[in-house]
Amino acid sequence: MYTAYVADTPNGRKLIIALEELGLDYQVRHVDLGAGEQFAPAFLKISPNNKIPALVDDHTGQGMFESCAILAHLGRATDRLIPDEDVVLQWLFLQAASVGPMLGQLWWFRHAAPERNAMALDRYTRETQRLYGVIERRLAVSAWIAGDAYTMADIAFYPWLATYDELGIAPHDYPHVDAWLRRIDERPAVARARIKMRQA
Repeated sequence: MYTAYVADTPNGRKLIIALEELGLDYQVRHVDLGAGEQFAPAFLKISPNNKIPALVDDHTGQGMFESCAILAHLGRATDRLIPDEDVVLQWLFLQAASVGPMLGQLWWFRHAAPERNAMALDRYTRETQRLYGVIERRLAVSAWIAGDAYTMADIAFYPWLATYDELGIAPHDYPHVDAWLRRIDERPAVARARIKMRQA
């Protein structure tokens, strides 16, 4: 049994998708980011960077933080969704180092910034388009992000790239990404994860 500490964000969604894909026994704990629950001392013991998601193994009490590290751990622990570890890890690092931060900044400047900042919007829009282009080129030559099989890499990228509408990105500009998103949308585990996130 695991306890998944999440909020309804791309990083929170990817953990629940992974748990559903693996068929693991878990419970969801919603962390109210608006109320500042991520700064609570008990949560900081699990996630010292005060970010979701975090995962606790209820049998051992061991906690983990950083979403891509958690996905890699779950893949190794179950020997599933990480067929070629070196290949999967390089894409997980790209998602954590570039896609999450850049798309997150674009979302913030589009929806949360107290005033419009044209320079920031231009910078993060161009970088987001560049990153969609990276994945578009990859999916033009590969069925899935890390190769011929659906892996933790696809799970990591999916919730972020699926936010294209909120980011002002036109999906028809990236037809391979669009088709890939639709394939993942149809996965039963992803549908179950959506329900779990709504209930969180």
